[in-house]
Amino acid sequence: MNRRQIESQNRVLDPTRIMGESRGRVTALNGLTSWSITKSLRFALHQIRRVGIALKLVVPVIKHGGGYKNTLARAVTLYRREGFSGLKRALIFFSSSREVRPASGSGIFDRNDYSEWVRRYDTLTDDERVNMRAHQADFENQPLISILMPTYNPKEPWLIAAIESVKNQIYPHWELCIADDASSDPVVRATLERYANEDSRIKVVFRQQNGHISAASNSALELVTGQWVALLDHDDVLPEHALFWVAHSINRHPSARLIYSDECKTDENGKRFDPYFKSDWNQDLFYSHNMFSHLGVYETALVRQVGGFREGFEGSQDYDLALRCIEHVDTNQIVHIPRVLYHWRVHSESTALCANTKPYAMQAGERALNEHFQRLSVDAAAKAIGYGYRASYKLPANLPLVTIVILSKNGLALIRQCIDSILDKTTYPNFEILVVVDGSENAKALRYLEKLTHVSEVRIIPGDGSFNYSRLNNVAVQNAGGEVVVLLNSNIEVVSPEWLSEMVSHAMRPEIGAVGAKLWYSNDTLQHGGMTLGVGGVAAYAHRNISKYHLGYCGRAVLTQNFSAVTAECLVIRKSIYQDLGGLNDFDLPVGYSGVDFCLRVREAGYRNVWTPLAELYHHQPANRGRDQSQEKFACLATEASYMQNHWGKLLQDDPAYSPNLTLIDDDFSYAWPPRTSILPLHSSLVVGCAPPGPLT
Repeated sequence: MNRRQIESQNRVLDPTRIMGESRGRVTALNGLTSWSITKSLRFALHQIRRVGIALKLVVPVIKHGGGYKNTLARAVTLYRREGFSGLKRALIFFSSSREVRPASGSGIFDRNDYSEWVRRYDTLTDDERVNMRAHQADFENQPLISILMPTYNPKEPWLIAAIESVKNQIYPHWELCIADDASSDPVVRATLERYANEDSRIKVVFRQQNGHISAASNSALELVTGQWVALLDHDDVLPEHALFWVAHSINRHPSARLIYSDECKTDENGKRFDPYFKSDWNQDLFYSHNMFSHLGVYETALVRQVGGFREGFEGSQDYDLALRCIEHVDTNQIVHIPRVLYHWRVHSESTALCANTKPYAMQAGERALNEHFQRLSVDAAAKAIGYGYRASYKLPANLPLVTIVILSKNGLALIRQCIDSILDKTTYPNFEILVVVDGSENAKALRYLEKLTHVSEVRIIPGDGSFNYSRLNNVAVQNAGGEVVVLLNSNIEVVSPEWLSEMVSHAMRPEIGAVGAKLWYSNDTLQHGGMTLGVGGVAAYAHRNISKYHLGYCGRAVLTQNFSAVTAECLVIRKSIYQDLGGLNDFDLPVGYSGVDFCLRVREAGYRNVWTPLAELYHHQPANRGRDQSQEKFACLATEASYMQNHWGKLLQDDPAYSPNLTLIDDDFSYAWPPRTSILPLHSSLVVGCAPPGPLT
């Protein structure tokens, strides 16, 4: 190496010297008269460039926010809560996430261009209307669907749009039951009377005194003669096929008692945006926010059985109603229609804009949840958190012993960091750590593990030397003394001291199986927020790589909820469930997908798997496991992926905790192009010379 190369290398290896030289250059420049004179000008130019960048984001920000009024209202709310720093952070996040990446099948369009998605997949043609009418004529059950609509001083154009959206329904067997809550605007009464005179299916009652929305909804309920009740606000809109799909679902699911659909927002001019493509029934997510809401359809007898709408819960009266209804049904009687059947109008007084618009609504929802838990004798407390609710479950009086299982080989720094963080930070008092040493060759690591034998909370057991992740965990659980076991990677570091208390509080709920945590990469981006099946072939981490400031898709990165699977990198479960199911599959799945497979078997056994954002840990890069060949790893994962697809294939394509309207190609909750919703077959009466099609799918 010559002298110049040596000097160059020294510069690279000596950052202190580089910084010193840089400071010297800067000092020299600042000493120049011309540099000093232009300082103000340079600052001004820098600010202009920053303003220019911000201005380029104005149009997409307004488009994403549903118009300038809605965007401004959201910005004001954020400013009141977090000041200029909150606005700046939101703009930085939006800027970093606005890269237009066309999705497979979308052509040149942004993967989340909802207008284009609606044009392609949610805009009816005349032929589709004819086909729906032909199909509904064959419905064995043609229920009368009663639409409840309380009104109070709505804007006339919006009221007319709401009523017209019902009149334009393809499915004809409906009645619109309107209760006007003593509106002071005479135009409202005139409009309602005109519609009632024009169509006998429209019934109106005019209340003498204003009693607010619960009382008005009960007045509308008194008009109902249908077997089913659907809820519609006086400024919202139903698409013309909404009731068709409701009747279709009633025929497909004769035991159904509660039905809900996907929804989107619409601005004051009727432009649609911000869809919520929901999962199938997800009880813990429902406890986190009212995912049932729109379009919510209830069996009339059930609504009357629970006493209708309760006064005192205004703003969350429909949430309270749904909470009381689910207490009287089985989960298989709650049906989700994965289609956008409700357009929720956004305006300055609507909670569609922001929950802070009506803070009393969040308070009423909190009270409704707590009373629901009391009625079910569940020792839990709910608290409104602005973007939803947080349900906390009380630990049993006698805290169960928890065995934390950690597999270790040669990663001294990581295993030390993991165990030290558990011992130093964990507030849950009754736990033991069981370390499985799998053929470690690192002398320092072995000395550290030897010291751990003198720590009362730690036990060390040997592995068999041939790394089979599933078998090693199974052996460890057999040796576990705890009633609850934790599978924990050695590259995990505790962040929140209450992590174990939070996860055990869920694991001890009788209906819960596996419990997953919120895992962060070292750079504070998300690694694990639950798992979505089918994404990338088998499963992927939900919301991977989003920042700490991001709420995720419709709040799902920050709300407790059910997933079909959570990662085994940090998984808590009762030992009895683990053993009843035979533990991890150490024959077919020795390494890669055993955690996913195990969670699916837990779900198949009738338990709900839950993910909690309150248990936060770092997941550092994995330790080097020696001389494993990447080709061998790839071949092993390919074999395991093939097993998963053969064994769980249908479920992987239709994850009940995800949505057929969301992509299986990426892990960012972007739209599917096209969606995987079933296509209505062409009715036999419309096909000349063709045999009748099979049953509707």
